[in-house]
Amino acid sequence: MVRVRRGLGALALVLAAALALQAIRPSLGSPAGAQVEVAVPPQVREILVRRCYACHSDQPRLVWWDQVAPVYWVAASDVQRARKVLNFSELGAAPLARQRAALYESVDQIQLGAMPLRLYLLGHPHSGVTAQELATLKAYLAPFRPANLPGETSESAAAGPEALASPPAPQQPAGPSPNGTPFLPGFANWKVITTVDRGDDHTLRIITGNDIAIRAIQALQLPSWPEGAAFASIAWQAVDDGHGHLRPGKFLQVEFMEKHRIQFAGTEGWGFARFVGNRLRSYGNGPHFDNECLGCHAPVKANDFVFSLPLPRGPEAKGPEEPGTKGPEAGRLQGGLPGSELKGMEEAGR
Repeated sequence: MVRVRRGLGALALVLAAALALQAIRPSLGSPAGAQVEVAVPPQVREILVRRCYACHSDQPRLVWWDQVAPVYWVAASDVQRARKVLNFSELGAAPLARQRAALYESVDQIQLGAMPLRLYLLGHPHSGVTAQELATLKAYLAPFRPANLPGETSESAAAGPEALASPPAPQQPAGPSPNGTPFLPGFANWKVITTVDRGDDHTLRIITGNDIAIRAIQALQLPSWPEGAAFASIAWQAVDDGHGHLRPGKFLQVEFMEKHRIQFAGTEGWGFARFVGNRLRSYGNGPHFDNECLGCHAPVKANDFVFSLPLPRGPEAKGPEEPGTKGPEAGRLQGGLPGSELKGMEEAGR
């Protein structure tokens, strides 16, 4: 009888503690920005609402077991972090190009298996995006269809590669990024690692790496990049020249990744920065804007958070050699290529 009473007493204490835990309920927060939903066709919006809005909107949906602490604490934290990366309730206030880029990145995350989160799928097994839904999203984005970009004219398309590949130098030096990642002078003279044709936002990009990154590639040290390795992603507007060729138009931005494990411990050892336009204005609201960058790179954690794979070079590379690609200058931006006018930009950043 005594044992029964003790058992009941212990059970009562456990129940009381469980009930007390329910009173600790972190707020999901209130809308912080303008409430302008992304403008998409009804069938696309239906998929976003059903598959994404539960965490990535100002109308979070929690099932009953999400409401029970301590599960609720995890759910609330996930919703708060998800909104910081992407909030569909506010995305409509962004420029159209930013909206499409966000949707494109979302589809990338789905295809890479990074979204929905695996832990979320364990508790919500029917929340994954179906193949048909993914096909609908991809058909809407149709990333590589021709597009008339803001500011693009028939004159600019017919101007020829010389005019299009010569963006003016910035008018003033760039300041540091809000998170402390510096503008990296010399990026225009780094070697080319790869190139990217971003159909979602109609940009052409060249990815360059500093000497430390290039030595790591040559020594086959990947996928873990060494301390001090740095990359630059240089972006131009892609313009159709009227003959079926894409040419670099207006210079848009340069983005940096720099590896310093202690300095950037909060973002997996990488410092992220973006400098926009000819004035190289630093991007980001507050020092923690780089969580947005890390969230985008999370699906390639196995590659040390680096998307770009090196182009083949050296004796092991196959195919005919191009003029000017031997010796220490191999892989550098050559005259006449997009980026040949970047020296003025990087000098302004010193």
